[in-house]
Order: sequence, then C-alpha cells, then structure tokens
Amino acid sequence: HLAGTSVERPLPEIIENNLRGLVEVYEGARRHGVRRIIFASSNHAIGMHPVEDKLTLDCDFRPDGFYGLSKVWGEALARMYWDKHGIESVCIRIGSCIEKPTEFRHLSTWLGFEDLLHLIEQSINVPDLGYLVVWGVSNNTRSYWDNSGAARLGYRPGQNAEDYAADILAQANPLDATAQRYQGGSFASFDFTAQERRNPQR
Repeated sequence: HLAGTSVERPLPEIIENNLRGLVEVYEGARRHGVRRIIFASSNHAIGMHPVEDKLTLDCDFRPDGFYGLSKVWGEALARMYWDKHGIESVCIRIGSCIEKPTEFRHLSTWLGFEDLLHLIEQSINVPDLGYLVVWGVSNNTRSYWDNSGAARLGYRPGQNAEDYAADILAQANPLDATAQRYQGGSFASFDFTAQERRNPQR
C-alpha cells in the first residue's frame, strides 16, 4: 500500500489519505479474503530519536509530525487486523528510498532500489509471517537501525550508502541544526519549537 500522502501536510489531509484510506485497504482485504498486506510505514514514525541512537524494532515510537504519526497509527491498524481478522502484514519502515544517496543523512537511511525490490519480493513470498515490522534500509555502514528482525523475511540487502560517502562528505550538509540532530531530518525541524521558547514563565 503506497497510496497515502508521503510528506508532512495539514492534519485533515493526513487523516483522509493516510488513516481513512488505510482502513479502506484493510477492509477491502477483509471482504475479499486477501491474506497479506505490505504496508509502507516510515522512519518518520520514530523520527524524533537522536541520530546517536541505534534503534531496534521494539524502540519507542517518536513521530516527527502528523505524517509520522499516521504511520504509527498504520502499524497499529495492521496489528489489529492480524489479531482480529488473521490478515498478515509486513510493515516496512522505509528510510530514504532514492536512486542514490545525495546528502549526509542518507548515509544512514538510504534504501536502494535493488534492495527495495528484494525486500518487497521477500515480503510477498515468504510463508506464514503473521505481523512483522522491518526497517526499509540498505546494508549501510552508518545505519541508525538494527534490522536483524528482517531475518524472518530472508532479506539480505546488498547495497551500501558508504559507497557514495566520499562525494557526500565533500559537500556541506544541507540540513539545519535541528534536522541534523534527529533521525527524521527535515521532518523533525518542521514546525519545531526551540527549547528557549518552550514553557514560558506565567
């Protein structure tokens, strides 16, 4: 399922496309006897974790906006449909799925196209998964995420953003200071209240 809004947008649009739309997908699957759904979750469900943290799949949700929050909700919806209706789900927390990494953050979050196709194929073909969450990330040397849980899929990524590191490190980091601090990058810095402006004296 890739039909939702994929960027930070006003809440009404997120609700319509990412919450209501996903319910329609799962209800359609339920009515027609579909066995498994591959849900495009996102790293933005955990985007407010600091970049220093190495995350496992059971880490706390820390969404970096309404978009990331919709992915938290989506993973929970997928779990409910497995528990109540027996519809399997693979929730893929996609990192930065682009042709090649172009900036410093991508050295940790990149998901190459070849690895994406391999991950989707495994998610379709591996039997008896139940409910599973995996990181959608290549075999990056600097990855933020421990993807050992993907072993159940037989996912063996072959691409590594480090192959592009020399060119990337020769460039300035395009992200602002807040975006550089959190795993969600620019999503984390959008509409971010600086520390000095929080909890004003009454």
